[in-house]
Amino acid sequence: METKKMLREFSTVIALAAIWGVFAFLSPSFLSARNLSMLMIEVSTTALLSLGMLLIILPGHIDLSVGSGVGLIGGIASVLVFVHGWAAPLAMLVALLAALAIWASMGTIVVKQQMPPFIITLGGLLVFKGAFWLVIHNSTVPVAPGGSTNLYSLLTTYYLPAPVGFALAALCAAVFGWTQWSAQKRLAEHHPEAADPELAFLKWFVVAQGLFLFVLVMNRFRGVPLPIVILGVATLAIAILTNLTRFGRYLYAIGGNPEAAVMSGIPVDKVLIGAYAIMGIIVALAGFLQTAYAGASTTTVGDLMELDAVAACVIGGTSLFGGRGTALGCLFGALIMASLLNGMTLMAVSPELKFIARGLVLSLAVWLDTALGRP
Repeated sequence: METKKMLREFSTVIALAAIWGVFAFLSPSFLSARNLSMLMIEVSTTALLSLGMLLIILPGHIDLSVGSGVGLIGGIASVLVFVHGWAAPLAMLVALLAALAIWASMGTIVVKQQMPPFIITLGGLLVFKGAFWLVIHNSTVPVAPGGSTNLYSLLTTYYLPAPVGFALAALCAAVFGWTQWSAQKRLAEHHPEAADPELAFLKWFVVAQGLFLFVLVMNRFRGVPLPIVILGVATLAIAILTNLTRFGRYLYAIGGNPEAAVMSGIPVDKVLIGAYAIMGIIVALAGFLQTAYAGASTTTVGDLMELDAVAACVIGGTSLFGGRGTALGCLFGALIMASLLNGMTLMAVSPELKFIARGLVLSLAVWLDTALGRP
């Protein structure tokens, strides 16, 4: 296995380890079980959005509306539950269906009317933000536990028992190993020169070790947080979708060469609309988690989260030109972004410098993506 290739594949892991090492030296409490548990809850929303953004970026599109969508969908659910007294499961189902319909419609407009996704989703950002403020009447809707609303608040306050956490880690490791083996088998059949069983095994080994170490650390506090379970299920689902299904192969093909994808008979319109629809479902899940974590639906929920999602994708190796990216890479990219913010918070860095740091990281990630994409 080439050293250069290995360094590129594990660059995000190396960067994350370096960031954690620096913050652990500057603030010893960074690696405490309690802080890492809080960090995992914080990263769950951004990581979820980055997984959805991956499906949009792979075929060469972009979605700038997801941050406002997080606020809007979370606001709809919270108003139905805490203002109108709906049962939490029913309210979240209605909000999820609304998100699915909205993003499917937006994808249809982009595809059928051949509109630039940048402009349409930028318009969506403004429309959803205004609609969100109208839904909550420019006030604060508290997310309070108790009664039928308990499910909503439990989204970010429930922790798995220790044995369940280890069982889930073993299951995730097994499923990830299966996806790696299946991908390598397919590569060996169609592109033998691209198959690399050694690299695939090394990826699986690193992920499996990380999973069990993660559960061990989380159990030192209260256990594995429920948002991480939701994120883990979503990551596996997106990994299987992109690696082992025809839909995923179509996404890569469209991003790699749109004209060739059309000529080869790929239903480009249906695939793109499907990607936007899945994005809607993920926005809904992220909206529930973010609103529950904030403890209220306020006008600032979801602000700038679309930029964090794009940055997480690019840092994780997704190309803004389309055709390249992985779910696991997005996960590590989101963790890098969240770790930077968490570490700066522990060091009492001012909000102004946090914004500057996020902007510099995003700019650097895009520059690296452009530089690596040059022939």
